[in-house]
Amino acid sequence: MPVTTLPDLAQALVRIDSRSRLSNLPVADRLEAELPGFHIERLDYTDPAGIQKRCLIAHRGPPGGLALSGHMDTVPETGWTADPWSGAIDANGILHGLGSVDMKGPIAACVIAARECPPETPVTLLITTDEESTKAGARAVAANAYARSLGLKGIIVAEPTELVPVRGHRAHVAFTAVAEGVQAHSSTGKGTNANWAMIPFLAEMKDIFTRLRTDTSLQDTAYDPPFSDFNLVLDNHGTAVNVTVAKATALIKFRYSHRIDPQPIIDLVQAAADRAGMALSWALEGKPPELPADHPLIRQCVEATGQQAITVPFGTDASELQALAPCVILGPGSIATAHTPHEHVSLSDLARAVDLYKRLLTAA
Repeated sequence: MPVTTLPDLAQALVRIDSRSRLSNLPVADRLEAELPGFHIERLDYTDPAGIQKRCLIAHRGPPGGLALSGHMDTVPETGWTADPWSGAIDANGILHGLGSVDMKGPIAACVIAARECPPETPVTLLITTDEESTKAGARAVAANAYARSLGLKGIIVAEPTELVPVRGHRAHVAFTAVAEGVQAHSSTGKGTNANWAMIPFLAEMKDIFTRLRTDTSLQDTAYDPPFSDFNLVLDNHGTAVNVTVAKATALIKFRYSHRIDPQPIIDLVQAAADRAGMALSWALEGKPPELPADHPLIRQCVEATGQQAITVPFGTDASELQALAPCVILGPGSIATAHTPHEHVSLSDLARAVDLYKRLLTAA
């Protein structure tokens, strides 16, 4: 029996743990149960860690029209002190929990809007997973023959934008640099600490970080901030302080807009890894999506919201889904609380999104 109210559905989704390293099948099953009368295509795959994943393509009505899209996975629960999966709704009508705004609340709004559209309206839902990690789900959806057969005019990616249309955002290159050592009791002098090999490489990464923030030739003033993100995370894989580090890994996410060529930065990172004797790999997601301000999809969303379209520095599944149809990012809630230990979204914002999505779907 499907949940029939927006608050209940949003709360139920938050209460299912679907961090990217876990299977999202429980969320997918719950969403499928909420869509009676829709044709459902299940896109199943196994991620590199051997975890079963599933995306959903749900459609009702004739072909054409717009699609609503969201992802089922969440980031880890880093920093949370309260229960990340409580799904608590406070006295002010605020839904709390990991994924509440990014983006289980918005997915609930998409499902409710799709269900409430007239049956003659073409309605499509593209519900992905692994958005927070590899974008593998969105790539699978974009390549799917059934999705391509629907003749979509556009895709609304319901990431939190405070219901302001976003016409463009950055994409990223994900670098993985690995230094090898020899593990031993640190007191014996017999080990080799991989961190010492890592340090020269990190010094060069700091130089790249600084250059991206100071060299205007590498910046795009159409975005705020204009400089590209170059974020570093270090991992010694659980090594204790009295053990020489056998393996040190540096993870770097480099975000860039469509006006920036990522290749010079890739070349700099590779050269630094070569000098340090480290193994380097990298993965590029799809190109940064950006529609012109006068694109019909952007004009439609501007008219519907009364808000001028903007660009944003973060990324979404639009980097992959744009291969299927033009994308606009337009969703309830604020990105400011996403990926934080106090993530939340207002139920009133979700309800506003339902009304907006129904208007856009029926007008397409």
